[in-house]
Amino acid sequence: MDRKWKVLLAVGTGVILTKLVLADSKPLLPTVSSVDLTRYVGKWYEIARYPNWFEKEDVGDVTAEYTPRQDGKITVVNSCRRADGTTKTSKGEAKVEDKATNAKLKVAFFKPFYGKYWIIDLAADYSYAVIGEPSRKYLWILSRTPQMTGETYEKITRRVQELGYDSAKLIKTPQSQS
Repeated sequence: MDRKWKVLLAVGTGVILTKLVLADSKPLLPTVSSVDLTRYVGKWYEIARYPNWFEKEDVGDVTAEYTPRQDGKITVVNSCRRADGTTKTSKGEAKVEDKATNAKLKVAFFKPFYGKYWIIDLAADYSYAVIGEPSRKYLWILSRTPQMTGETYEKITRRVQELGYDSAKLIKTPQSQS
């Protein structure tokens, strides 16, 4: 094969690969502009989530409690009710990835493996938060209370659609009425 055909083949291959990569890429996931971590810490209730492998056994009463630490990190304690009625608890840590906004964190339950935890929507009064990550594989809707009004939930699902998530994939998390 002469040089001209090699160059054309290389350029053509580059164009095809670029198109394949760009066809599957999504726009950068925006986060909220600022998070006051002293207001954010505390107990949150999972209202809905995308299905994922590590919450497969969780059937309800899913909570996350965030506690600040002296070293600047945050202790994370997740709890849930399993099908047999027992409670599963997982303890991890979070650290701020973007100190300018505090909206991008990394969370680890199995160090040294950290996952991205981006706050992509947050009520002005910190009554709800929406957590995602750049690939849009994971999504959580959290609330300070075990239930959320239908109006608020619909507002959030419209917002996550705008951000490139498929709100039809969300599964609501049952909460006990006690």
